[in-house]
Amino acid sequence: MKKIIKLLLLLAFFAQTSSVWGWGMTGHRVVTEIAERHLTNKAKKNIAKLIGKQHLAYWANWPDFVKSDHAFDETSPFHYINTEGNLTKEQFATALQQSPDNNIYKQLIRLSADLKAKDKGLTEMQQNLYFLIHLMGDAHQPMHVGRPADLGGNKIEVMWFGKPDNIHRVWDSNLVDYEKYSYTEYANVLDIHTRQENQRLTDGDFASWLYDTHIVANKIYKDVEQNSNLSYRYIYDNKYVVEDALLKGGLRLAKVLNEIFG
Repeated sequence: MKKIIKLLLLLAFFAQTSSVWGWGMTGHRVVTEIAERHLTNKAKKNIAKLIGKQHLAYWANWPDFVKSDHAFDETSPFHYINTEGNLTKEQFATALQQSPDNNIYKQLIRLSADLKAKDKGLTEMQQNLYFLIHLMGDAHQPMHVGRPADLGGNKIEVMWFGKPDNIHRVWDSNLVDYEKYSYTEYANVLDIHTRQENQRLTDGDFASWLYDTHIVANKIYKDVEQNSNLSYRYIYDNKYVVEDALLKGGLRLAKVLNEIFG
């Protein structure tokens, strides 16, 4: 009985905090599944030294799960960066450089450097990997590169098929979950492009990838001002935006992991 109560409390916590989870559990697993399919053999072997035979998708949501552990309270801001809207690429780059060290941009840089250095203990290396694969997913969820006034869309109330919701959660989970794919099925239908097309999608670095997400976020903010009663039409208008972001997240994560471990 105690175990059942503990499980119910844990599930309740996950339900209450889902509005700040980038992509939700399915989306993050899609990103890591796509990434794993594009790893070099050397990268796979070196990653296996950290996580054994387990797939990356197993660990994709670990940084969200540990939000229930106060030992990880300082990691909460790692999942996002909020800036003013409609910035030019140069303005956005300046905002990134002037931002504090505890946001997604600065943490992606730190995690990559620490994993390359290979000078940490096993547990810290594992946790750095878990955060890296997760934050690369967050970096492609538009509301994790949102605006400070509304906490990345968490304060923007909308109706989702007639039920109260917020625009952050719509993009975290609702749009992805509507498709009813498993994460492997979603990866299968998205990961269909040629090597040349994938190369084009992975050009750039953390800053330029986050700016891509910033541009998408600008459109979301504009659209939600005009329509806050969201249902089938909103899904139709944004289906390919979501899928493009998931694919880019996976391919770009593979690029980062291959540079570190390959």
